[in-house]
Amino acid sequence: MHKTSSGAPSTADVSQRHPTEYPAISNQRRARGCRKHPSNYFFWAGALEASNPIVRTENQDLQTPKTRVLFVDDERAIRMTLPAILEQQGFDVTVAASVPEALELISHREFDVLLTDLNIGSPADGFILVSAMRRIQPSAATFILTGYPDFQTALEAIRKQVDDYFTKPADIPTLIATLKEKARHPRVCGQAPCKQAWHVVLENSNEIIQRWLEEVEADPRLSAVPISKEERIDRLPLLLNDLANALEAGETHVAAESLSAAAVHGADRARQRYTIPLLVTETRILNRVIGAVLQENLLVMNLSTLIPETLKIGEYLQALLEESIRAFQATDVAPQHTKSTRRIRQKIA
Repeated sequence: MHKTSSGAPSTADVSQRHPTEYPAISNQRRARGCRKHPSNYFFWAGALEASNPIVRTENQDLQTPKTRVLFVDDERAIRMTLPAILEQQGFDVTVAASVPEALELISHREFDVLLTDLNIGSPADGFILVSAMRRIQPSAATFILTGYPDFQTALEAIRKQVDDYFTKPADIPTLIATLKEKARHPRVCGQAPCKQAWHVVLENSNEIIQRWLEEVEADPRLSAVPISKEERIDRLPLLLNDLANALEAGETHVAAESLSAAAVHGADRARQRYTIPLLVTETRILNRVIGAVLQENLLVMNLSTLIPETLKIGEYLQALLEESIRAFQATDVAPQHTKSTRRIRQKIA
């Protein structure tokens, strides 16, 4: 048996092996909880023979450059089989096992097609590669492989961003025909993803507020504070607007007006019988919700600015929290029983 420089069986050898000759790989996957489709390996391995009817024509022009495919999947068994199928059909396949490895290849080599698993190391991180490919090599076709059929609704929403997707186990003739068709008609290069974090925060401010409110009301400690919905939201719309403005301007400090609003917020929270830990919790929830909204919009964002902007968001919210805490501590709030006693005395008088 021939081996590659890494010690793995060559593509030619894999294509001639029977799928039952690799039981250990399938057992390892089952031991990890069958995160992938349970029959993926045997499907892809068996598909090597199933793909034989798609025979390359003998008079194929050998001078025609092969379609360059970047295939990304963290399952070793699939990396050993699907690339062999594609190479049999005339594709030039480069394989990556992780998002960092794939990003390195996208940055330094040119490809015509990206074919990536949806969940590589983390849920839906295949979209990170789609976003990177669209930004760095916008003419390349991008495809997603998913083992979760019920995720199709979400995928439909981004079909304008991804050329197509295949549900595992995919139909091999259809997959190959689709890749070849897209390779023959490359995407017309349009405007690369260019939205920055401030765009996303501003455009999704209402959604951020609603999701933040839902999480706050689901927290038993925060929901125990008896205040109205309007009082709970307070100055959050103003905060998000000021945050977007600060990100857009590239400011490294928080404006005095924003700090003043944070101080008023802290004083109000003190009078509403919050505690400092509750102030910290509601800020942490806001930071988490903003991060989730940014992640959901990766396909339209400029990734080159995302990390510094995300750090800036955290620093901005931290500065406002510190100002709120200072005002909270400086607010003189009479104990609840004192207020009740005062009301009783007023009634008696």
